Amino acid sequence: MHRRDAMAAFAGLGLGLLTGCPWPAGAGKRPIQVGVLHSLSGTMAISERSLVDATLLGLQEINEAGGLLGRRVEPVVVDGRSRASTFATQAESLVAQRVRAIFGCWTSSSRKLVKPVVERGDCLLFYPVAYEGLEGSPSIVYTGAAPNQQLAPAVAWSMEHLGRRCFLVGSDYVYPRAANAIIRDYWTGLGGQIVGQHYLPLGSARVHEVVAEIDAVAPDVIFNSITGDTNVIFFSALRAAGITPDRIPTMSLGLAEEELRALDVRDLAGDYATHSYFQTIDSPENRRFVAAFQGRYGAHRVTSDAIEAAYIGTKLWAQAVTQAGTTEVRAVRQAIGRQSYAAPEGMVYVDPDTQHLWKSVRIGRVRADGQFDVVWSSGKPVRPVPYPLTRSRAAWVSFLDDLYQSWEQQWSTQET
Repeated sequence: MHRRDAMAAFAGLGLGLLTGCPWPAGAGKRPIQVGVLHSLSGTMAISERSLVDATLLGLQEINEAGGLLGRRVEPVVVDGRSRASTFATQAESLVAQRVRAIFGCWTSSSRKLVKPVVERGDCLLFYPVAYEGLEGSPSIVYTGAAPNQQLAPAVAWSMEHLGRRCFLVGSDYVYPRAANAIIRDYWTGLGGQIVGQHYLPLGSARVHEVVAEIDAVAPDVIFNSITGDTNVIFFSALRAAGITPDRIPTMSLGLAEEELRALDVRDLAGDYATHSYFQTIDSPENRRFVAAFQGRYGAHRVTSDAIEAAYIGTKLWAQAVTQAGTTEVRAVRQAIGRQSYAAPEGMVYVDPDTQHLWKSVRIGRVRADGQFDVVWSSGKPVRPVPYPLTRSRAAWVSFLDDLYQSWEQQWSTQET
């Protein structure tokens, strides 16, 4: 189904153009090209294909409202193939085509390689995934959550409601390594105990060792930062070992409604995830968003945190272009820090100092239908803090450099 969905999206593009958009006089003006850079193949396609769909929906709505500055927006969709080096190569190609913005990346290893490309090429990247922080760039707008908008509340809530003994499991690249260092600081700072830690290569199916470790130490909660389709194998192995939510619940940082479509949701009912957005949010803005997404891609489709963050990136960019009165990147960059938007998750605001968003925080409990019941909410947007205060900024920079050097100047244990 995922493959068919992706192919349908490409078919709808024709020769890279969004269809179904009536155009008034002036339609012959040269279109504004933007890049859409995600994995349509490989281990990360399970998550990233839907972000292409969300981005195209946002751009379609912009075109249906008359485009920008009297011009339609034309997406150029390219496949990162779940490899960071391919993301960098594709970003170079998009910059060479003089796209006015790039909407893309999921893994931090891919973003780390795209970052210098957009900085050198005077382009803007809209990055839609909750991540480890420890970064800032005038060429990146971060529409996903910063660590204080996901990791800190997940730790505090879990210690209060699930227990004080935690096991950390993640994929072996920069995001899970850095996120787990932040979680460790928060967790031990509150008097909790980390009873185990294990990392898996991206795309790995060798999960039985970590499941055996979890079974042996019997933590109160598992913090899961596994990325991609390894989650399917990991949760299946947990249940085969008798590790169920009522015995040892899992708090996931990257698992959401879209990934649950590939899992036996009955086995996950009762586990948890921390995000800014869940499809079950009851608001006019979210009902309209879900209806629009399913209206274009099918009633069987779901929305999720990263899908929503990809969608709102297109809206913030369009607002900044309109306010700047030009697609020139430096002018748009100046305007982006003044933007806010009534998003499906609630109001978001671009923080002008960091180009991260003020976002709400929610903790959800998995239901048997693949949706989430929100069990806790911040109630209002939280200011982003990309560098957690548990260590100095210099200490975090040193931490990242040590990882980079230990991986032979890459951002993961293997080229991804």
